[in-house]
Amino acid sequence: MKSDIEIAHEVKMKPVTEIAGKLGIDADDLVLYGKYKAKVPLKYIDKNKYQKNKLVLVSAISPTPAGEGKTTVSIGLAQALNRLGKQTTVVLREPSLGPVFGVKGGATGGGYSQVLPMEDINLHFTGDFAAIERAHNLLAALIDNNIQSKKRSLGIDPRTVRWKRIMDMNDRSLRHIIVGLGGTSHGVPRETGFDITAASEVMAILCLAENIDDLKKRLGNIFIGFTYDKKPIYARDLNAQGAMAALLRDAIMPNLVQTIEGTPAIIHGGPFANIAQGTNSVLATKLGLSLSDFVVTEAGFGFDLGAEKFIDIKCEYAGLNPNTVVLVATVRALKYHGNKPLKEVSQPDLEALKRGIGNLQKHVENMKQFGICPVVAINRFTSDTDEEVEYIKQVCRDMSVQVAAVDVWGKGGEGAIELAEIVNKIASSCSAQHKTLYDWSWTPELKIETLAKRIYGAEAVDYTPQAKADLEKVYSLGLDKLPICVAKTQKSLSDNPDLLGRPKDFVVTVREIEVASGAGFIIPITGQIMRMPGLPDEPAAERMDVDNNGVITGLF
Repeated sequence: MKSDIEIAHEVKMKPVTEIAGKLGIDADDLVLYGKYKAKVPLKYIDKNKYQKNKLVLVSAISPTPAGEGKTTVSIGLAQALNRLGKQTTVVLREPSLGPVFGVKGGATGGGYSQVLPMEDINLHFTGDFAAIERAHNLLAALIDNNIQSKKRSLGIDPRTVRWKRIMDMNDRSLRHIIVGLGGTSHGVPRETGFDITAASEVMAILCLAENIDDLKKRLGNIFIGFTYDKKPIYARDLNAQGAMAALLRDAIMPNLVQTIEGTPAIIHGGPFANIAQGTNSVLATKLGLSLSDFVVTEAGFGFDLGAEKFIDIKCEYAGLNPNTVVLVATVRALKYHGNKPLKEVSQPDLEALKRGIGNLQKHVENMKQFGICPVVAINRFTSDTDEEVEYIKQVCRDMSVQVAAVDVWGKGGEGAIELAEIVNKIASSCSAQHKTLYDWSWTPELKIETLAKRIYGAEAVDYTPQAKADLEKVYSLGLDKLPICVAKTQKSLSDNPDLLGRPKDFVVTVREIEVASGAGFIIPITGQIMRMPGLPDEPAAERMDVDNNGVITGLF
């Protein structure tokens, strides 16, 4: 069986100018990054168009090591809709080097449902992540410089500064560090650390900003800490927003590439869904909707994370409305949720599937809470038996949810024709308008409790002393009316990664609460979730290589 990268290397890509032509973009307007990548100016966003075209959101059950293939299904579905004559663009997030070199080895789809050029997209791409790192770390440098300054000091209490530095790599040794050592000329010693770039508030801001002016306003609203006399300090107090926005001047423009079948693909931004909002940029989604009849987009991890935040945060800020939501599931993953050992999930086991089906049922129930029209896509593998697939289909029918099996890895768009027909029908006929799970005017405690009980299925919420102190700060800053962006393990509906399937009678523990006043949300951090991951025992990086011709291998 060929690897993803081997399949990608066999494809003769079309010039990006040709892909742009399919969308009515003038080639002279493109900012080219070689022959196959380009940035698209924001002037192509048209409110009259994006409000009338169809938005399809793809989510998934709780992720497992067996894999669900959400991005692969998103790409395959977009290709299938184009085969049905529907002008469609797939809009995705940019991969982070952390997972690429850590576990995944690549995040551009797979098989015959990939976005190309896959090596470029997985690695440096158009430099967006680098720009975000520089803008974020510029603010960090300005903060420490002001603490050190004697002439222009704002009196920042370094003990209250929680703005860390970032890098796009998994490196657990940088989670907690001390800066400013070496004497008075090297700065003021204080504890800090590094987060991964996908967890940066600057990343979140870029993905929620509507234009450069909005970008600068949001950057200026970043909360830094307090002065010694308890006055809050923001990035605008350091006059940081102009320079930060200048670094993001090109990064704010969405990136245009293509799928294996030549379907236009817009890829922009990359916040993780377990520690941020987990969706591509508002600008990318609106651009796609301005240029095509259908946009297929995805939200990270399970519906309890990326999709919930897509609806409760992104859609509310941007005025978007998904016409339907596709939930991706696999037989293998559901057997894993039924406590089938990972190395045995390819073996037929209907009983394990029945034990794990509760995870899918809970996610479907969650979808219905938002008043949207759901569809289930069974991403089929060769090891799946007809009996297992039929069982999932019957469970979906019993819940009055339409369902289709797909083989997009092996057949590309052709393998998702039935799914595309269902999506087209529902997106064109469903009259439902999504509703948020909570009102932003509620207290933070009520919003968190609503998510924990209704989406995760928790019995109660508990707060550590640190989290309670953080809540007091949220109220004192007047930020209690912001939406909630929970940082939680993606592996379970609960905050405990070991509780698979559909856990019940558990308590969600909020460890601390961070303020993302620039992005415009509050981040309750639950369980043991980390904003700087570590590498696994066998990093994907160890199998990668490049030859004298520049051909990369090992990206799967």
